[in-house]
Amino acid sequence: MEFSVKSGSPEKQRSACIVVGVFEPRRLTSVAEQLDEISEGYISNLLRRGDLEGKPGQMLLLHHVPNILSERVLLVGCGKERELDERQYKQIISKTIKTLNETGSMEAVCFLTELHVKSRDTYWKVRQAVETTNDSLYSFLQLKSKKGEARRPLRKIVFNVPTRRELPAGERAVEHGLAIATGVKTAKDVANMPPNICNPAYLLEQAQEIATEHDSLQIESVGEEQMAELGMQSYLAVGRGSVNESIMTIMHHKGGTSGQAPIVLVGKGLTFDSGGISLKPGDGMDEMKYDMGGAASVLGTMHTVAMLNLPINIIGVLAGCENMPDANAYRPGDILTTMSGQTVEVLNTDAEGRLVLCDALTYVERFEPETVVDVATLTGACVIALGKHASAVLSNHNPLAHELLNASEQSSDKAWRMPLWDEYQEQIESPFADMANIGGRPAGTITAGCFLSRFTKKYNWAHMDIAGTAWVGGKNKGATGRPVPMLSQFLINRAGLETED
Repeated sequence: MEFSVKSGSPEKQRSACIVVGVFEPRRLTSVAEQLDEISEGYISNLLRRGDLEGKPGQMLLLHHVPNILSERVLLVGCGKERELDERQYKQIISKTIKTLNETGSMEAVCFLTELHVKSRDTYWKVRQAVETTNDSLYSFLQLKSKKGEARRPLRKIVFNVPTRRELPAGERAVEHGLAIATGVKTAKDVANMPPNICNPAYLLEQAQEIATEHDSLQIESVGEEQMAELGMQSYLAVGRGSVNESIMTIMHHKGGTSGQAPIVLVGKGLTFDSGGISLKPGDGMDEMKYDMGGAASVLGTMHTVAMLNLPINIIGVLAGCENMPDANAYRPGDILTTMSGQTVEVLNTDAEGRLVLCDALTYVERFEPETVVDVATLTGACVIALGKHASAVLSNHNPLAHELLNASEQSSDKAWRMPLWDEYQEQIESPFADMANIGGRPAGTITAGCFLSRFTKKYNWAHMDIAGTAWVGGKNKGATGRPVPMLSQFLINRAGLETED
């Protein structure tokens, strides 16, 4: 998909389609009014006949409108003008793009980016339009024998901005939006891949493939032999029941100076989670291929980082592993010695993500990081607490938590902070080891965070639980690519590019 921005009058556009808005009830936007005037009331006459009310998402495609240079005009219902918020704006853009893609309009000029959205500027509107467009047109067809793609798909879209003065902001929004959309697609593609293809070695291959396109990226990996030498017995225990080797992939983006402390992202990469000996119920177990959603989002974010060539040092860690039942699998009752030297009593082998992450979080100490953020589809409790709408954030450093929540707000990739109080630590005490790997049903997301916090004393750290947001289940299951937009925004902010003129 090709994107661009310009500032022009609708009557001068020669395109396959012009997209303009109509507010409820039957009230033309300023751009639609200009077209109506040129067409000598053609559009307003249609509205008076009741062809379009202007309700959110309503569509009316017009052909050969009098005196209009473009072949088609798409009227888009935008609801009540004063109630247009960011959620509704994105829904309108999504419906518009799907309509355009189905009507044979291979290119379009869209004036919806001129709509007034509460507390949002041109940069936000254009960037969200780019990201939403890519999200709306995404499909995973790699493994279908018949692709079923549109005959004349939408290939080019121009977003109009009100004045020439706003063109630089719009162009920057296209650049950022396209990079983030690419990262989201990368995350979706790798997460949607079935587990017989996507294993820890596949994650490494995908990282290497991205690195061949970007000079700023360098890739290294840690296999089971090296993990054993490092004492990563917790990580190794989880993968012991699988024929697929556990591999930790490390992506280095060297955009800053050699002495600059890196920001480290660590993604849980359970390419399939059967639950191990504590076997999961069979219903919906196929969706446990998405248990590497954290690693997928880190991979996608690193792709975005490389495309933007952010001027800071960033390290992405994909903690690849597979949790399977086997004669060699770890058991409830086992006590594991982590890389940090702390011991863990295993009470449930389905609480495996934290056992992989704790060693990965200890491993990254060697990078002397400025900040560490781990991302994981960690607990079902998070889905109960926040549903599918918001990722959970827990942190040992208030400024970092605020940064992440601010990035969430800027990117419209929702997150919510949960407490990490000492009182919760008592739930994971063990009579036989330094800690247990679960703390019971109450506050499951928080006690998982408490577990990880015991391995993050040497740096500023935040944990994101994306169990509810990484994928959509059921008949229309699929990865969402979240929280690539939020993480990318966080790093864009750290690079100082959010204030760029």
